[in-house]
Amino acid sequence: MTTRWSGMIELENTTASAIAAAFVQARERAGSPAMGMVMTLIIVVPDDDADAAMAVAQQASHEHPARVLGVILGDGRGTGSVDARVGTGDGWGGETALIRLRGQVVKYAESVVLPLLLPDSPVVVWWPTDPPEHPSEDPLGALAKRRITDASAVNRGKTTKMIDLCSAYSPGDTDLSWTRLTAWRALLAAALDQHPLKVTRASVSAERVSPSAELLVAWLNDRLRVPVERHTSEGPGITEVMMETRKGPITISRSDGKLATFSSPGRPDRPVALKRRGLPELLAEELRHLDEDDIYAAVTKRLLHLEKNQ
Repeated sequence: MTTRWSGMIELENTTASAIAAAFVQARERAGSPAMGMVMTLIIVVPDDDADAAMAVAQQASHEHPARVLGVILGDGRGTGSVDARVGTGDGWGGETALIRLRGQVVKYAESVVLPLLLPDSPVVVWWPTDPPEHPSEDPLGALAKRRITDASAVNRGKTTKMIDLCSAYSPGDTDLSWTRLTAWRALLAAALDQHPLKVTRASVSAERVSPSAELLVAWLNDRLRVPVERHTSEGPGITEVMMETRKGPITISRSDGKLATFSSPGRPDRPVALKRRGLPELLAEELRHLDEDDIYAAVTKRLLHLEKNQ
């Protein structure tokens, strides 16, 4: 059954071939037979979080035109059914389909998604809230060149989830907890370029539960080969990184999540922009880099090493 809904094509009890045909129909209706899409982004998300996740992907699609397939895995019991809402335009940089699976077909979600992948273009899978134990072995994750998780978004056990994802790491995996560190890592690297001094120890202060802070500790330990202490603060997020040198500490502190203070030996303190970024910016950054992140791979190993030797 096909109906129209708020400019979208609504399909009930449908098939992958019917969804593909709806993409063609939506393009023709929009007057854009060729959308210039560069990838397929699969979003595996619970029903309650689907609207928010699709809104994030919509913003990211302005920079990365893509075929975005939101996949909601419902109750796996009973007769299988597939419903979908398909469209283009309306603020999207490419095409979009929100696909709800129920019943036995939930176990074979990849059979629905595979025919909908853009040919000869990369595939990315993003789990906004609840990643599988082994993303690369997940049936949908196995379709992708890149797999994006977010340990900070799970309901409970965020740090444990980060450790589990590090243990299950496979080339192509990444986590938005790592992406949140991009500006911090750039500032810290620049600080050591300005002060080429040997660091003897370091510390990271952050709110009590922060997968990003644990990854930053591991990164500093891996790069500097010095002890790195983890301190708890009121947040938000990471609030301070200190690197001790023979001439005094190099410190970047941020108490409000927006503006940081850069302190270094023999120089006056100066403000540095260090705003916490939203999910659309984080997702867009990851979609720019579709090759394996060698640095993240090394950090996952270091975090596991530090966890084992605590």
